[in-house]
Amino acid sequence: MLDIGFIGLGAMGSGIAGNLVNAGHQVRVWNRSAGPVDALARKGARRAADARGAFSGDVVFSMLADDDAVHSVIDPLLDGAPKGLVHVNMSTISIALARDLAARHKARGLAYVAAPVFGRPELAAAGKLNIVAAGDPSVIARIEPLFDVIGERTWRMGVQPERANVVKLGGNFMLGAAVEAMAEASAFGSRHGIDPADLLDVLTNGVFTAPAYKTYGALIAKRRYEPAGFRLALLLKDMRLALAAADAAGVPMPLADVVHESLLEGAAHGDGQRDLAVLALVAQRRAALEETAHSA
Repeated sequence: MLDIGFIGLGAMGSGIAGNLVNAGHQVRVWNRSAGPVDALARKGARRAADARGAFSGDVVFSMLADDDAVHSVIDPLLDGAPKGLVHVNMSTISIALARDLAARHKARGLAYVAAPVFGRPELAAAGKLNIVAAGDPSVIARIEPLFDVIGERTWRMGVQPERANVVKLGGNFMLGAAVEAMAEASAFGSRHGIDPADLLDVLTNGVFTAPAYKTYGALIAKRRYEPAGFRLALLLKDMRLALAAADAAGVPMPLADVVHESLLEGAAHGDGQRDLAVLALVAQRRAALEETAHSA
Protein backbone atom coordinates (compact mmCIF):
# COMPACT_ATOMS: atom_id res chain seq x y z
CA MET A 1 0.00 0.00 0.00
CA LEU A 2 1.16 3.52 -0.75
CA ASP A 3 1.65 6.44 1.61
CA ILE A 4 -0.66 9.09 0.14
CA GLY A 5 -1.32 12.72 1.00
CA PHE A 6 -4.51 14.49 0.01
CA ILE A 7 -5.04 18.26 0.00
CA GLY A 8 -8.45 19.81 -0.65
CA LEU A 9 -11.54 18.00 0.62
CA GLY A 10 -14.45 19.67 -1.07
CA ALA A 11 -17.35 17.66 -2.44
CA MET A 12 -15.12 16.06 -5.08
CA GLY A 13 -11.94 15.67 -3.06
CA SER A 14 -13.72 14.02 -0.14
CA GLY A 15 -15.17 11.33 -2.37
CA ILE A 16 -11.83 10.66 -4.06
CA ALA A 17 -9.89 10.52 -0.80
CA GLY A 18 -12.54 8.28 0.74
CA ASN A 19 -12.10 5.72 -2.02
CA LEU A 20 -8.33 5.70 -1.51
CA VAL A 21 -8.90 5.05 2.20
CA ASN A 22 -11.39 2.30 1.43
CA ALA A 23 -8.83 0.66 -0.85
CA GLY A 24 -6.52 0.22 2.15
CA HIS A 25 -4.01 2.99 1.51
CA GLN A 26 -2.56 5.13 4.27
CA VAL A 27 -4.01 8.56 3.45
CA ARG A 28 -3.04 11.76 5.26
CA VAL A 29 -5.62 14.46 4.67
CA TRP A 30 -5.65 18.24 5.03
CA ASN A 31 -8.28 20.84 4.33
CA ARG A 32 -8.73 24.47 5.28
CA SER A 33 -11.94 23.62 7.17
CA ALA A 34 -11.96 20.79 9.69
CA GLY A 35 -15.32 19.17 8.93
CA PRO A 36 -14.25 17.06 5.92
CA VAL A 37 -11.05 16.03 7.72
CA ASP A 38 -13.09 14.81 10.69
CA ALA A 39 -15.40 12.83 8.41
CA LEU A 40 -12.52 11.08 6.66
CA ALA A 41 -10.68 10.45 9.93
CA ARG A 42 -13.71 8.48 11.08
CA LYS A 43 -13.25 6.29 8.00
CA GLY A 44 -9.58 5.64 8.76
CA ALA A 45 -7.70 8.56 7.20
CA ARG A 46 -4.93 10.25 9.17
CA ARG A 47 -5.07 13.94 9.97
CA ALA A 48 -2.19 16.04 8.71
CA ALA A 49 -1.31 18.88 11.06
CA ASP A 50 -0.92 21.24 8.12
CA ALA A 51 -0.68 21.22 4.35
CA ARG A 52 3.04 20.39 4.48
CA GLY A 53 2.22 17.32 6.54
CA ALA A 54 0.11 16.07 3.64
CA PHE A 55 2.63 17.09 0.95
CA SER A 56 4.90 14.10 1.55
CA GLY A 57 5.03 10.32 1.28
CA ASP A 58 4.88 8.52 -2.06
CA VAL A 59 2.12 10.48 -3.76
CA VAL A 60 0.11 13.58 -2.93
CA PHE A 61 -3.20 14.47 -4.56
CA SER A 62 -4.56 18.00 -4.58
CA MET A 63 -8.06 19.11 -5.50
CA LEU A 64 -8.33 22.88 -5.02
CA ALA A 65 -10.87 25.35 -6.37
CA ASP A 66 -8.85 27.63 -8.64
CA ASP A 67 -5.49 29.17 -9.53
CA ASP A 68 -5.48 31.42 -6.47
CA ALA A 69 -6.05 28.48 -4.12
CA VAL A 70 -3.27 26.51 -5.79
CA HIS A 71 -0.86 29.42 -5.45
CA SER A 72 -1.84 29.95 -1.81
CA VAL A 73 -1.60 26.33 -0.71
CA ILE A 74 0.85 24.59 -3.05
CA ASP A 75 3.48 27.26 -3.81
CA PRO A 76 4.88 27.34 -0.23
CA LEU A 77 5.17 23.55 -0.18
CA LEU A 78 7.43 23.00 -3.19
CA ASP A 79 10.64 24.07 -1.49
CA GLY A 80 11.56 21.39 1.00
CA ALA A 81 9.27 18.70 -0.42
CA PRO A 82 10.88 15.23 -0.48
CA LYS A 83 12.70 14.45 -3.74
CA GLY A 84 10.84 12.04 -5.95
CA LEU A 85 7.42 12.88 -4.53
CA VAL A 86 4.66 12.56 -7.14
CA HIS A 87 2.15 15.42 -7.09
CA VAL A 88 -1.12 14.63 -8.82
CA ASN A 89 -2.98 17.89 -9.36
CA MET A 90 -6.67 17.24 -10.02
CA SER A 91 -7.68 20.91 -9.84
CA THR A 92 -9.19 22.68 -12.86
CA ILE A 93 -6.64 25.43 -13.41
CA SER A 94 -5.36 27.66 -16.18
CA ILE A 95 -3.11 26.26 -18.87
CA ALA A 96 -0.49 28.86 -17.99
CA LEU A 97 -0.40 27.75 -14.36
CA ALA A 98 -0.19 24.09 -15.39
CA ARG A 99 2.92 24.86 -17.45
CA ASP A 100 4.43 26.86 -14.61
CA LEU A 101 3.79 24.14 -12.03
CA ALA A 102 5.36 21.49 -14.24
CA ALA A 103 8.53 23.57 -14.61
CA ARG A 104 8.78 24.38 -10.91
CA HIS A 105 8.27 20.76 -9.84
CA LYS A 106 10.92 19.54 -12.28
CA ALA A 107 13.42 22.10 -11.00
CA ARG A 108 12.96 20.70 -7.48
CA GLY A 109 13.16 17.02 -8.36
CA LEU A 110 9.43 16.44 -7.97
CA ALA A 111 7.17 14.60 -10.39
CA TYR A 112 4.07 16.45 -11.58
CA VAL A 113 0.99 14.91 -13.16
CA ALA A 114 -2.03 16.93 -14.20
CA ALA A 115 -5.15 14.79 -13.72
CA PRO A 116 -8.37 16.83 -13.79
CA VAL A 117 -11.54 14.78 -13.73
CA PHE A 118 -15.00 14.74 -15.27
CA GLY A 119 -17.87 13.84 -12.97
CA ARG A 120 -20.07 15.14 -10.20
CA PRO A 121 -19.67 14.39 -6.45
CA GLU A 122 -21.85 11.28 -6.60
CA LEU A 123 -19.56 9.82 -9.26
CA ALA A 124 -16.49 10.74 -7.22
CA ALA A 125 -17.93 8.87 -4.23
CA ALA A 126 -18.74 5.86 -6.43
CA GLY A 127 -15.25 5.77 -8.01
CA LYS A 128 -16.67 6.38 -11.48
CA LEU A 129 -14.82 9.49 -12.58
CA ASN A 130 -13.22 10.00 -15.97
CA ILE A 131 -9.62 11.03 -15.33
CA VAL A 132 -7.63 13.01 -17.89
CA ALA A 133 -3.94 12.52 -17.13
CA ALA A 134 -0.81 14.03 -18.63
CA GLY A 135 2.81 13.90 -17.54
CA ASP A 136 5.77 11.52 -17.54
CA PRO A 137 4.35 8.19 -18.83
CA SER A 138 6.45 6.15 -16.39
CA VAL A 139 5.11 8.16 -13.46
CA ILE A 140 1.53 7.79 -14.65
CA ALA A 141 2.07 4.04 -15.01
CA ARG A 142 3.19 3.87 -11.35
CA ILE A 143 0.13 5.64 -10.05
CA GLU A 144 -2.42 4.21 -12.48
CA PRO A 145 -3.59 1.62 -9.89
CA LEU A 146 -4.70 4.59 -7.79
CA PHE A 147 -6.58 6.04 -10.74
CA ASP A 148 -8.28 2.68 -11.14
CA VAL A 149 -9.59 3.01 -7.57
CA ILE A 150 -11.10 6.46 -8.06
CA GLY A 151 -12.19 6.40 -11.69
CA GLU A 152 -13.71 4.14 -14.29
CA ARG A 153 -11.32 5.23 -17.03
CA THR A 154 -8.03 7.14 -17.34
CA TRP A 155 -7.45 9.05 -20.57
CA ARG A 156 -3.76 9.70 -21.24
CA MET A 157 -3.07 12.97 -23.02
CA GLY A 158 0.69 12.98 -23.44
CA VAL A 159 3.81 14.19 -21.69
CA GLN A 160 3.11 17.91 -21.22
CA PRO A 161 0.84 18.23 -18.17
CA GLU A 162 -1.03 21.25 -19.53
CA ARG A 163 -2.52 19.03 -22.26
CA ALA A 164 -4.83 17.51 -19.65
CA ASN A 165 -5.98 20.98 -18.62
CA VAL A 166 -6.74 21.88 -22.23
CA VAL A 167 -9.04 18.85 -22.46
CA LYS A 168 -10.67 19.67 -19.14
CA LEU A 169 -11.42 23.27 -20.08
CA GLY A 170 -12.69 22.19 -23.49
CA GLY A 171 -14.96 19.65 -21.83
CA ASN A 172 -16.33 22.13 -19.33
CA PHE A 173 -17.01 24.58 -22.14
CA MET A 174 -19.03 21.87 -23.89
CA LEU A 175 -20.88 21.07 -20.66
CA GLY A 176 -21.81 24.73 -20.23
CA ALA A 177 -22.98 24.90 -23.84
CA ALA A 178 -25.14 21.79 -23.35
CA VAL A 179 -26.81 23.16 -20.22
CA GLU A 180 -27.30 26.56 -21.87
CA ALA A 181 -28.94 24.85 -24.86
CA MET A 182 -31.32 22.91 -22.61
CA ALA A 183 -32.09 26.04 -20.61
CA GLU A 184 -32.98 28.03 -23.71
CA ALA A 185 -34.97 25.14 -25.24
CA SER A 186 -36.94 24.82 -22.00
CA ALA A 187 -37.81 28.53 -21.99
CA PHE A 188 -38.78 28.28 -25.66
CA GLY A 189 -41.03 25.31 -24.93
CA SER A 190 -42.60 26.99 -21.93
CA ARG A 191 -43.58 30.00 -24.04
CA HIS A 192 -45.42 27.60 -26.33
CA GLY A 193 -47.14 25.71 -23.55
CA ILE A 194 -44.82 22.72 -23.31
CA ASP A 195 -43.72 21.81 -19.80
CA PRO A 196 -39.89 21.66 -19.55
CA ALA A 197 -40.13 18.16 -18.06
CA ASP A 198 -41.99 16.88 -21.13
CA LEU A 199 -39.67 18.60 -23.60
CA LEU A 200 -36.52 17.37 -21.87
CA ASP A 201 -37.90 13.85 -21.48
CA VAL A 202 -38.08 13.59 -25.27
CA LEU A 203 -34.74 15.25 -25.93
CA THR A 204 -32.56 13.63 -23.26
CA ASN A 205 -34.00 10.15 -23.69
CA GLY A 206 -34.56 10.15 -27.45
CA VAL A 207 -31.98 12.41 -29.10
CA PHE A 208 -29.31 13.71 -26.71
CA THR A 209 -28.75 10.69 -24.47
CA ALA A 210 -25.27 11.47 -23.13
CA PRO A 211 -24.90 11.44 -19.31
CA ALA A 212 -24.44 15.23 -19.11
CA TYR A 213 -27.72 15.85 -20.92
CA LYS A 214 -29.56 13.30 -18.81
CA THR A 215 -28.16 14.56 -15.49
CA TYR A 216 -28.66 18.27 -16.08
CA GLY A 217 -31.86 17.76 -18.05
CA ALA A 218 -33.37 16.00 -15.04
CA LEU A 219 -32.28 18.81 -12.72
CA ILE A 220 -33.76 21.44 -15.05
CA ALA A 221 -37.00 19.49 -15.41
CA LYS A 222 -37.33 19.23 -11.62
CA ARG A 223 -36.19 22.85 -11.12
CA ARG A 224 -33.68 21.47 -8.65
CA TYR A 225 -30.73 23.79 -8.23
CA GLU A 226 -29.70 22.84 -4.70
CA PRO A 227 -27.67 21.17 -3.36
CA ALA A 228 -25.08 22.07 -5.97
CA GLY A 229 -23.14 19.21 -7.52
CA PHE A 230 -21.27 21.68 -9.72
CA ARG A 231 -21.62 25.31 -8.71
CA LEU A 232 -22.35 27.88 -11.38
CA ALA A 233 -19.52 30.04 -9.99
CA LEU A 234 -16.99 27.28 -10.69
CA LEU A 235 -18.02 26.93 -14.32
CA LEU A 236 -17.89 30.71 -14.66
CA LYS A 237 -14.28 30.49 -13.50
CA ASP A 238 -13.57 27.70 -15.97
CA MET A 239 -15.17 29.60 -18.84
CA ARG A 240 -12.95 32.58 -18.10
CA LEU A 241 -9.91 30.29 -18.17
CA ALA A 242 -11.00 28.78 -21.47
CA LEU A 243 -11.60 32.16 -23.06
CA ALA A 244 -8.24 33.46 -21.83
CA ALA A 245 -6.46 30.43 -23.28
CA ALA A 246 -8.40 30.78 -26.54
CA ASP A 247 -7.45 34.44 -26.77
CA ALA A 248 -3.78 33.61 -26.14
CA ALA A 249 -3.87 31.06 -28.98
CA GLY A 250 -5.91 33.23 -31.35
CA VAL A 251 -8.91 30.89 -31.34
CA PRO A 252 -12.36 32.49 -31.71
CA MET A 253 -14.97 30.87 -29.41
CA PRO A 254 -18.19 32.80 -29.96
CA LEU A 255 -20.37 30.17 -28.28
CA ALA A 256 -18.15 30.32 -25.20
CA ASP A 257 -18.85 34.06 -25.06
CA VAL A 258 -22.59 33.36 -25.03
CA VAL A 259 -22.29 30.79 -22.24
CA HIS A 260 -20.01 33.11 -20.26
CA GLU A 261 -22.58 35.91 -20.41
CA SER A 262 -25.32 33.59 -19.15
CA LEU A 263 -23.13 32.39 -16.30
CA LEU A 264 -22.21 35.97 -15.42
CA GLU A 265 -25.88 36.94 -15.43
CA GLY A 266 -26.71 34.04 -13.13
CA ALA A 267 -23.95 35.04 -10.72
CA ALA A 268 -25.14 38.67 -10.81
CA HIS A 269 -28.59 37.46 -9.69
CA GLY A 270 -27.06 35.68 -6.70
CA ASP A 271 -27.14 32.16 -8.14
CA GLY A 272 -23.39 31.52 -8.19
CA GLN A 273 -23.49 28.96 -5.38
CA ARG A 274 -26.38 27.02 -6.91
CA ASP A 275 -26.06 24.12 -9.32
CA LEU A 276 -25.12 24.82 -12.93
CA ALA A 277 -28.64 23.74 -13.90
CA VAL A 278 -29.76 27.15 -12.61
CA LEU A 279 -28.92 28.44 -16.09
CA ALA A 280 -32.53 27.40 -16.76
CA LEU A 281 -33.63 30.12 -14.37
CA VAL A 282 -31.52 32.64 -16.30
CA ALA A 283 -33.33 31.66 -19.50
CA GLN A 284 -36.70 31.84 -17.75
CA ARG A 285 -35.96 35.36 -16.50
CA ARG A 286 -34.96 36.50 -19.98
CA ALA A 287 -38.23 35.16 -21.37
CA ALA A 288 -40.21 36.88 -18.58
CA LEU A 289 -41.51 33.52 -17.37
CA GLU A 290 -42.42 32.89 -13.76
CA GLU A 291 -40.63 29.99 -12.13
CA THR A 292 -40.32 28.73 -8.60
CA ALA A 293 -37.03 27.00 -7.99
CA HIS A 294 -37.26 23.91 -5.79
CA SER A 295 -34.49 22.71 -3.56
CA ALA A 296 -33.77 19.03 -3.19
